[in-house]
Amino acid sequence: MLSSAPTSPAHRHALIAQARQTLLADGAAPLRAEVEPWIARSWQRCLAQGMDPTQRVVFEAVSAPALRHSLEQNHALLRAARPVLEQLTRAIAGMRYFAILTDARGTVVDVQGHCDPSDPRASSIGRVGIDLSEAAVGTTAIGAALAELQPVWLHRGEHFLDDNGSYSCAGAPLFDPQGQCVGMLDLTGIDVPERPELRHLVARSARAMEDALLLQRPHALLLRMNWPGSTLGGEGDGLLALDADGCVVGANSMARQLVPQPLRAPGASTHCSDLLAMPWTMLFDAARRPPAQPLDLPLWSGLRLQALAQWPAHTRRSSNSVHSSFSPLNPSGSSPTEAAPLVPAPPPVPAPLREAETALIRQAVQDARGNVAEAARALGISRATVYRKLGTPKGL
Repeated sequence: MLSSAPTSPAHRHALIAQARQTLLADGAAPLRAEVEPWIARSWQRCLAQGMDPTQRVVFEAVSAPALRHSLEQNHALLRAARPVLEQLTRAIAGMRYFAILTDARGTVVDVQGHCDPSDPRASSIGRVGIDLSEAAVGTTAIGAALAELQPVWLHRGEHFLDDNGSYSCAGAPLFDPQGQCVGMLDLTGIDVPERPELRHLVARSARAMEDALLLQRPHALLLRMNWPGSTLGGEGDGLLALDADGCVVGANSMARQLVPQPLRAPGASTHCSDLLAMPWTMLFDAARRPPAQPLDLPLWSGLRLQALAQWPAHTRRSSNSVHSSFSPLNPSGSSPTEAAPLVPAPPPVPAPLREAETALIRQAVQDARGNVAEAARALGISRATVYRKLGTPKGL
């Protein structure tokens, strides 16, 4: 993988075996290993757990209560993943691969595609409830993706345990709308040619699942974001979901890269005004104006994005020219230019608690002689929050 010169499969397998022997002998990854660094790290973790490459692999199921708890906890993920898995298994139907979905611990929660029940190597791992974590079965795409939190490709001898040497697998982690890893998606084949391009396919499918998981969450407004010049409505969009008060309900991985969110205490919410240098009500105003047009989206860093502000899918008018079928390019099944909703989202109504909070902030600004930064420090909040609460133009 890391060698610049092309090699035959047999030669590369020999180099991998040599790299593993060096690791086993020295206890550290060789300087010129023919494996990627994350594989060497996984091998080292297996060694640290006392594993031996020659030990027998036993694919064991978790307890019935543990599996029931995992399936209940991952109900939303399973629902979001099912349409993507159906399309994915059609894409790999002729390649002798099947798809495995696990929870964050590596327990299998769904299997789709052709998993040959007559082959014990397939039937032993292609079952709901099997523990495929790194601690249980050594280096696999499943354990590595969950440990490294990145898409991976693992082929035959790159597995730590010799018993797993017939598998080839691609894996990608799955993140929830808050950015927490909730599981992973895996494509596994047995005695198949090397197909490292599957790493891209599994990563793309994982992102489609994440988008669907986000769109399932109740929200008042969806922002599709990207850099100026990009075509909005595709799989590369950042998705930011907001409630009726402008607080962030969730985001997909691309949105978290486009608009890094500030650190927050566990359970604390983020308001879109802490991310975007514009009055947040303008986002709802833009969604009310059909047809939808890209919106200029200034960030506090000085960078600018473009965005489409959309109502939730269930509030949009149906269109005869738009199909509602699922697509990995558009997990919501909707067009980015659909008409405005039948009922506009109601404006937020100030509560007495909010009025008291606003009065407190005004007093702090007054005590600071109009210095917003000093008032924000005294209150322990950001300048953006002060401006938002007071409804003051941020350029003043």
